[in-house]
Amino acid sequence: MSEIASEVLEAVQRAAKDGRISCTEARKLAEELKVPVGVVGEAADELKVKIKACELGCF
Repeated sequence: MSEIASEVLEAVQRAAKDGRISCTEARKLAEELKVPVGVVGEAADELKVKIKACELGCF
């Protein structure tokens, strides 16, 4: 696994409510940060943030 940019980690941490983030929010973050959805998923894994209500199986 490659190093995840601090701005991605911080954005996921801010978006996570009670250690969870929705799939929709995660995909929106990826778009805003101009990174692949997989990078947001890796950041969530590293931060122990669960992605809920996954719609497309991206995470």
